Parts: sequence; C-alpha cells; structure tokens
Amino acid sequence: QVQVVESGGGLVQAGGSLRLSCAASGSNFNIYAVDWYRQRPGRLRELVASIIREGSTYYPGSVKGRFTISRDNAKNTAYLQMNSLKLEDTAVYLCSVTVGTKVYWGQGTQVTVSS
Repeated sequence: QVQVVESGGGLVQAGGSLRLSCAASGSNFNIYAVDWYRQRPGRLRELVASIIREGSTYYPGSVKGRFTISRDNAKNTAYLQMNSLKLEDTAVYLCSVTVGTKVYWGQGTQVTVSS
C-alpha cells in the first residue's frame, strides 16, 4: 500500500504561480510513475503532467510551457510547478502514483485562480 498526500494548493491571482507537492510512502519511489490530474467542476478528470522513473515527462497542450513536473526521489516527493496561471486552471489537483499495475491516489488539493 502506498500513501499519497498532496499539498501546496491555495488561492492565487491570474498570472501567478504555485508549486504543488506529492509525497508518497514506500521505499521504491524512484521506480514509481507519477501523474498529476485536475478535476474541474462539471468536467472529466484530466491529465496535466506525467513523469516516469527515467525522468521523461509529458504535458497536454493546455498546460505545456506553463506547468513543470519534477521529482526528488530522495524525498519521495514529486512537484508540479504551475506558472502563468489562468482562471481556467481552477480545479482540485490530484496526484497518482503507479507501482506496477496498481495506482494510488491522494485526496487532492484545491487551486483557485482569481482575476
């Protein structure tokens, strides 16, 4: 069982930045794949960033160039740096950790972007 805890959400003005953290338990964090998703009201959950064990990353077009995912294996933590935030980035951001065929989710952290 892997415990996943997100933090770092909050209220920010449009154009501002936030850094989210995703802390996971376990001794093999370096082999976990980590994904950040967001859930906006009335919309399907959408992937916003991925990082695999080798460090390769993926971003959809909606956040590419603004969001950056990274990981610190020594701290069992992944990060999502979000810059140039827009009103439409307002959502609950959730982290998922994939270990083999199992996926573990955190509870999410709210990000609210104001005008």
